[in-house]
Amino acid sequence: MLYSMAKRTLLETDKRLLWKLAWNMGLKGMISVQRHKSRLKRGEYFPPFLYVSIINSCNLRCQGCWVDVASKQEIIQPEAFDKLVREAKQMGNVFFGIVGGEPFMHPKLFELLENHPDCYFQIFTNGHFITDEKAKRLRQLGNVTPLISVEGSEIISDERRGRAGVLSKTMEGLQNCLKNKVMTGVCTSLCRTNIDDLLTEKWVDRLIDMGVLYTWFHVYRPMGPKPNFDLCLSPDQARRAREFVVEMRAKKPIIIVDAYYDGEGKALCPAATGISHHINPWGDIEPCPIVQFAKESIHSKNGDQRTLRQKFQQSTFLHDFRQLAQETTRGCIVLERPDLLKSLVEKHAAPDTTARKTALQELAAMDVRTSQYNPGNEIPEKNWLYRIAKRFWFNDFGVYQGQDHSKSSAPAILKQG
Repeated sequence: MLYSMAKRTLLETDKRLLWKLAWNMGLKGMISVQRHKSRLKRGEYFPPFLYVSIINSCNLRCQGCWVDVASKQEIIQPEAFDKLVREAKQMGNVFFGIVGGEPFMHPKLFELLENHPDCYFQIFTNGHFITDEKAKRLRQLGNVTPLISVEGSEIISDERRGRAGVLSKTMEGLQNCLKNKVMTGVCTSLCRTNIDDLLTEKWVDRLIDMGVLYTWFHVYRPMGPKPNFDLCLSPDQARRAREFVVEMRAKKPIIIVDAYYDGEGKALCPAATGISHHINPWGDIEPCPIVQFAKESIHSKNGDQRTLRQKFQQSTFLHDFRQLAQETTRGCIVLERPDLLKSLVEKHAAPDTTARKTALQELAAMDVRTSQYNPGNEIPEKNWLYRIAKRFWFNDFGVYQGQDHSKSSAPAILKQG
């Protein structure tokens, strides 16, 4: 498997892009995590990975989307983005997830990226705006990887994403990237309507045959003003997804990403562990994309001239969010205990950062439900490379040590009835 993966990577991707990946994301990325671990030991905090929503607009209307895609367009301007990245680089950061909305609708997307050749950017996109010309520009930049979302068959894609002809346009953008030898990934938000079609060895083999180098099966989150709870995976389906990922990692020449488990199969939340937080299109600093409340901004609002480092270090809201999440569950506190999150938001009087201004009511309407935390059913990694990588660079960093989730987590509460 390792030989096949190495062969694929060398033959199917531009060598210059591989060097950028190995240097910017690989070596420098590992160093950024090591610096994060050192900061934690000193009682300091700054997330080594930042996800930045550079625009709220999108051409699709996905079920359960929490982004105000139909509201007045808001974008992060190049000057603000440059300042954000520069300050993050001073802390050792090199990796930035670019999200939206649809990032390729940002009129100055390439300007944002080309100013920072020493970083690595992952763009979460539906692929509809990736023309051959734009794919060529991605290859020219070299430090950008598009992660293109595929949500099921033609019928399911149209249903899930609220438009007609979605899959064919997505596949066209994907092919443009692959044709130009861009380091390209495919992600899927697993839900009840697509799990049987896409969580399969046949689909993984198809991705490999097309030339896709990595994939990410994440889990549908029922958030936003119109959540569809019927799409949520059952605990058995979530376990099935974890088993599948572990098995495919051990046998298929394709990288499979996940953000919910350590090498021993124990659940974790990236925002709770402190490895990442989120910046929305208005510049608000949120715990994660689905927690749409903030006390700080990357902008100098109301005379706040603090640096980005100071804002992360001094934010009592972000600190208390991480602490609450760590004490409550190893899973997603938004899904498992929306009641506690609502109380935290009210305690801090954290403003609603959405355009619709209904995020607090949406939290109040949510029920306790399970997430990735399934105590007693942990599935360790079988592939030794993933085990080593997670042991050193992606784990809980000790934040759950000594915590008892036997009464506060969703599995415990639902078991009690």
